[in-house]
Amino acid sequence: MTRIGFIGLGNMGGPMAANLARAGHAVQVFDLVPESLERAIKAGCIVAGDAREAVSGCDLAISMLPAGEHVRGLWLSEGGGQDLLGAFPAGALVIDCSTIDVASARAVGAAAKARGIRFLDAPVSGGVAGAAAGTLTFIVGGESSDFEAAKPVLACMGQNLFHAGALGAGQIAKMCNNMLLAIHMAGTAEALALGVKEGLEPGVLSTIMGKSSGNNWSLERYNPWPGVMENAPASRGYEGGFMTRLMVKDLGLAMALAEHAHSAVPMGALARNLFNLHAAKGQGAKDFSSILELYRDNTDPG
Repeated sequence: MTRIGFIGLGNMGGPMAANLARAGHAVQVFDLVPESLERAIKAGCIVAGDAREAVSGCDLAISMLPAGEHVRGLWLSEGGGQDLLGAFPAGALVIDCSTIDVASARAVGAAAKARGIRFLDAPVSGGVAGAAAGTLTFIVGGESSDFEAAKPVLACMGQNLFHAGALGAGQIAKMCNNMLLAIHMAGTAEALALGVKEGLEPGVLSTIMGKSSGNNWSLERYNPWPGVMENAPASRGYEGGFMTRLMVKDLGLAMALAEHAHSAVPMGALARNLFNLHAAKGQGAKDFSSILELYRDNTDPG
């Protein structure tokens, strides 16, 4: 059993911490949302009064936060940050599973290294369902020896563990992945809306495309049309998934990365505009598959 500090219990972090507790680890957790802490208690986690208490006595800690500013504010002292790295002994392992900018991941990693603390950036893929089922993909940047040390803990939360390269590589790979996810989700919604407007049943069309060359993860595992896939966010009012505003954030990170690399990403840029538009219509808190609503009007069948 390992004593693990876990900070950030949102749609992804909550199920991840719960899976660690189910695996027999002593998981000390903290979040700013009382309801999240209540769910963590029911899952067998130990609730702390604040973030510093959550990592007290731990040689391993995990954070799952919305953006780079939150990660820096947690681990570093800059700008009045909590400087939580100072709570660990040399040799401790800190794993940040947030999806953030590369510069923030590397800044926290450099500060950790200066104190003799090991640090990995380890963003995840697989959605809320994957977090609940313990089938996430971890995309890890950092020293290979630190990745090997983290694997037994990561395996309690995910099935696919990839070492992408040096510190920051996890974030780069995640940005590329999420840009592609946004592109094929927008394309899937567009194709379904076209077929339905021409009289096809969305479930029938989904089955046809799923067995044809248009198949993709959004169609097969996360169908955006309500009622086609029982467990998809689309079938529960687009609630409880990956929020549109977080996809907008990730696409912004991808665009910044593309600018840094002088890489052309015209489809990624178009996807960002579409999700930005959707969020601007007041849909930022809905799951990103609700992009389908951009292609529908109130007279559409289905």
